Amino acid sequence: MMFGYSDDWMAVLMIPVVFWVPFGPFLMGAVGAWCARRPGWRPRLVSVLLPAVPVGVSAVSMFLPPESWDDERFVDDLVGYLIVYVGGITLLPWLLGFLGTRYTRMFRARRARRSLRTGAGAGAP
Repeated sequence: MMFGYSDDWMAVLMIPVVFWVPFGPFLMGAVGAWCARRPGWRPRLVSVLLPAVPVGVSAVSMFLPPESWDDERFVDDLVGYLIVYVGGITLLPWLLGFLGTRYTRMFRARRARRSLRTGAGAGAP
């Protein structure tokens, strides 16, 4: 019990949630690019475990207390949470990093194959 309140431990868990909003999209974009560059289990595991605490804690605070489930605005709040926090801050940056890296590699490989076929040097357009 810190500072005389019984639920101050929740404030400690909310610190990653607060930092996830400004820094999470950049981290997820970098992890998405890492997953596109290096296939394997380590990048995939990091891309799942990295947002686990901030998204998990915010989801718990979204669902608790159970008395709020009867409120007619709960479904709207839940849909908004899933769209903005889970989709917009966590999944969309990962997807953009992953697809951007894949397409960049695909276009570079296509250009390299074309230059090898035509016999042009690597610097030719």
